Amino acid sequence: MRILFDNGAPKPIARSLTGHMVTFARQIGWHELANGDLIRQAEAAGFEVLLSTDRNIRYQQNLTGRKIALVILSNQQWPRVRLHLERIAAAVNAATPGSFAEVDIPYES
Repeated sequence: MRILFDNGAPKPIARSLTGHMVTFARQIGWHELANGDLIRQAEAAGFEVLLSTDRNIRYQQNLTGRKIALVILSNQQWPRVRLHLERIAAAVNAATPGSFAEVDIPYES
């Protein structure tokens, strides 16, 4: 699967997404695009999943008929995120066109 990491998604997550091709928005100059534009560009470029930490994106974008899936992390702090890599990978692996999944990552244990 081709996965696009939005600006807030911690880069080290990519190591746990074996078998997928990960690209970072900043790497391809898309780091300043607004959510709607980012989703359109990602879809046009053939990305299948957008991994983001923007919890509002769900309410700002209509996924009906979309080819891209959204996987949203509720927390972007690496010390917390790293404890949930299996859950993140499971959400990515379960993603289907137009789907939305939020991986809840508590701020405290």
